[in-house]
Amino acid sequence: MSDSKQDQALSFEQAMEKLEGIVGRLESGDVPLETAIELFQEGMELSRLCGGKLEQVERRIETLLERGAGLATEPFDALPDDRGEAR
Repeated sequence: MSDSKQDQALSFEQAMEKLEGIVGRLESGDVPLETAIELFQEGMELSRLCGGKLEQVERRIETLLERGAGLATEPFDALPDDRGEAR
């Protein structure tokens, strides 16, 4: 199983890639039950991580749209788990 602090450091793309790999392994049906449960749990954590990152991006876009022409005059307050990617 993965370490959630380590997963928090993943970019959205890295987390999606890991999630896709987990889904592929689970869909193959060639994993023991205990391993499948661990993979499922890791996949759920990655899914929540990706969802959270998407919500952050959505809030940034909404903020930019609300500001209109004043895009560069007001800095965005980063959330604690925001690594400042894609700014």
